[in-house]
Amino acid sequence: MPERQPAQMNGEDRDAVISAVLAGSRLLVAIAARSLGAVADRVTLPQFRMLVVLSGHGETKLVTMAELLDVNSSTAMRMADRLAAAGLVVREVNPLNRRESLMRLTDEGSRIVDQVTARRRDEIAAIVSRMSQVERRALISAMAAFNEAGGESAEAGTHPLGWPDA
Repeated sequence: MPERQPAQMNGEDRDAVISAVLAGSRLLVAIAARSLGAVADRVTLPQFRMLVVLSGHGETKLVTMAELLDVNSSTAMRMADRLAAAGLVVREVNPLNRRESLMRLTDEGSRIVDQVTARRRDEIAAIVSRMSQVERRALISAMAAFNEAGGESAEAGTHPLGWPDA
């Protein structure tokens, strides 16, 4: 695919684009917050991010988790301890290297990720169903270009912030 050349924007265009993206991001954050509502008494947003990363990566070393979440190892360990106490993750000593800690989701942890993701998908589906087919196609194109410009590839399968595809 040929590399896109950035288009020059005047100040008015730039401000309009930024305002539209900020409004869209507020909507998406609100959807994310509402989707966590059903499990808010069980997990915090940072803990949910950890569950999502485990869901996507499977069994993960604690130090790797800290790197993926961009937190220090002690923060990741406290989060993992709380999630283990809640029965959402299992933490074990790595049998191949006893200095390492491995963690993985429990069935209940997986169920929470699936439940929250389903709620988010349903709410987004309800919103886009109120758009015309032309608007939906334009949204797909615009979001694909926005994601690509930001370095977030839909094909990569990774979620640097710990968010599942919605």
